[in-house]
Amino acid sequence: SDRGAERPENARIIGALKSSGVAIYPQDGSFRRHESPDFLVYSTAIEADNPDFAAAGDLPRMHRSELLAKLIGELPSDVPSIAVTGSCGKSTATAYAAEALLNLGADPCCLDGALVTRFSGEGQAGNYRPGRDFFVFEADESDKSLLNYSADYAVILNLGTDHYDRSELVRVFGEFLRSVRRGAVLEQEVCRELAAAKMIPEHLKIRVFGDRGDSLTDVLAGYEVVDRKPVAASGGGTKIRLPQPGRHMALNALAVGALLELLGFDRAKIPAALERFDGVWRRNDFAGRTPEGAAVYDDYAHNPEKIRANLRLMRELADGAVYAVFQPHGYGPFGFMEQTLFGYLEQELRAGDRFILLEPYYAGGTSSFSPHAEEVCAGWRQRSAAPERFICLPDRAEVKKFLRGRATDGDIITVMGARDNSLSDFAREITR
Repeated sequence: SDRGAERPENARIIGALKSSGVAIYPQDGSFRRHESPDFLVYSTAIEADNPDFAAAGDLPRMHRSELLAKLIGELPSDVPSIAVTGSCGKSTATAYAAEALLNLGADPCCLDGALVTRFSGEGQAGNYRPGRDFFVFEADESDKSLLNYSADYAVILNLGTDHYDRSELVRVFGEFLRSVRRGAVLEQEVCRELAAAKMIPEHLKIRVFGDRGDSLTDVLAGYEVVDRKPVAASGGGTKIRLPQPGRHMALNALAVGALLELLGFDRAKIPAALERFDGVWRRNDFAGRTPEGAAVYDDYAHNPEKIRANLRLMRELADGAVYAVFQPHGYGPFGFMEQTLFGYLEQELRAGDRFILLEPYYAGGTSSFSPHAEEVCAGWRQRSAAPERFICLPDRAEVKKFLRGRATDGDIITVMGARDNSLSDFAREITR
């Protein structure tokens, strides 16, 4: 069931499920008149008073992660499981790892939190690929459900201020690592903090990647643009032509490369496997150009670290100003990130750039409806060294009016936000 099943922006996902023979019900309890399930599977986003729970009565309930953990436990012993986690970039790195395995001739199974371009089509939404050799899956730290998994290998990409403070994230990732059986790939800051907390199990084979050299680091990421093509450099001097630009993509490439080495693949063959990656929906998707010539991008960035990475990438691509449009993915997350995000924006926004704030997206369920975008923007303007860079607008129509005539050839408009797939439609509307 899905409360947004009839929304046009969800047609790609819902349509793929229906074409696979899945019956979709509105989230109003009506499924009970037609179905007699053995149990209900639910996600953390489902509140306790949901109508489907009420209609289900005494039916057993199982959290999505519990079901996935059960299925992982039933994998054949010769099919390694690989959990990809971290505060940022999990979906992209999960897809990248699965595609790199495919490029090396393997037949990986992949379960992702986003829609993978290469795995889409023929009735498939793209978040799942069946396979026989490996099982690569995204493990979510936001609700700590990753603690339900016991994988053969793990990748931890970073620590970021999305849902918990740093000390709690260190504890959660450390506890998760204790259940990993064979090996792990750790970003260097993650490795340093877990090692300081004595939370890296001695039985694990560890590979470390990062973009600053020190005694902990096996694999280093350099990043440069050669002939307008992005390149990542590993510690051994190997250069990889990145399939997408950005330092964060260089780090993803090094993380996946370290994983492939850990899995036993020939080091000489790994660079070529990393040079093809078709990407993930709403991760730096080019939506088109406005009539005035400004390039428009659609991106899932929704926490401070992801927004900072997006702005840095846009600055790399833009000859002129960057107009960043951000719709927070809920009132609670917006309040949690408000201070950290302001600090990053003060560092990243240039004189001609503009950060346009919309009211947080409300997806249903319980909410305090605080803080509002207008009050946050007013606070930022009071504290900012350049308050004109921060703008709050009441709706998307006003955003389009504001951009018309301002953003021109050489400028970039980036539309950011999570949970609301209609943001992709909005990005395309801006180009008309």
